[in-house]
Amino acid sequence: MSAPRRNALTPEALQMMDTIARSGSFAAAARELGRVPSALTYSVRQLEDALDVLLFDRRSRQAQLTAAGQELLDEGRRLLAEMDAVANRVKRVSTGWESQLTIAIDGIISRLTVFELIEGFYALQAPPEAASDAPRAASTRLRLRTEIMTGLWEALLSGQADLAIGVSMSAPPQVGIELQPLGEVQFVFVVAPHHPLAALEHPITDEELLGYRAIAVADSAQRMSPMTVNLLPGQDVLTVPSMLAKIEAQLRCLGCGFLPEPMVREHVRAGRLVVKPVARQLPPMRCGYAWRSAATPQPKRAPQGLALHWFLQQLKSPATRQALLERHIGRPAE
Repeated sequence: MSAPRRNALTPEALQMMDTIARSGSFAAAARELGRVPSALTYSVRQLEDALDVLLFDRRSRQAQLTAAGQELLDEGRRLLAEMDAVANRVKRVSTGWESQLTIAIDGIISRLTVFELIEGFYALQAPPEAASDAPRAASTRLRLRTEIMTGLWEALLSGQADLAIGVSMSAPPQVGIELQPLGEVQFVFVVAPHHPLAALEHPITDEELLGYRAIAVADSAQRMSPMTVNLLPGQDVLTVPSMLAKIEAQLRCLGCGFLPEPMVREHVRAGRLVVKPVARQLPPMRCGYAWRSAATPQPKRAPQGLALHWFLQQLKSPATRQALLERHIGRPAE
């Protein structure tokens, strides 16, 4: 776009277009803007000349937009909204609130509890004694992403996530990353009631498992080395994208495998899945949450964003940590 055209698209010009379209006439728009109609008409002609298009149909007594005028109105309203959003985000950054906070969660984490935390975050309001234009915590944009195993660490280390919930505590320490324990999750070996392994009474050996298809969740890591867990060499494998998909596959007797006990508890109680003893018992998985530390905070800015600080404060609660690992909603009975 040439400089004259770009310079013509000022916030004032876009606001003028919006006012004319909304009020329906040049006269009504002029009154709303505190201008005389002739001055407003002149401004519109200047804008048309700069863009080399006709914005209004002069044959109509009303402010009838042409196709070009409608396009400018639509895009102009979007640009005005973006300008307001940028101004608001800049103001929030100056007070310590992040413009966006990205939280990565592992497939074993309770979505129900995560969304309850988000509800609590959005419910935050500026204190009554604060100025009416004080930034609200809920203005920080939240972004959720689901990652599996190594993918959770990759998202955090690459800067794609600010907070990772459900990381393995067995991972080696990482520079610039702070890690806190979340709790332990016990995995159980389960099959559908009509799976051949369901009839066995003794602890199932690896040799016996080798003859049956396993269901595995794909590690979401793209650059780091992905993990393969609890699979036997030569075993047939159905790979699915999420823990919920793995549960669904095993409910449908498409295979067998280890699943987090809290996630299948209701299915086991309802008889939709059966827990079977295995010769190779798995130790509980030690989970944690991690975030990128602010080792070198910038001057005049909070060393840690206030939105991240709020979530970290919630994670200090033992009840919250337990709920993130325990509170799951199973598939309704059919």
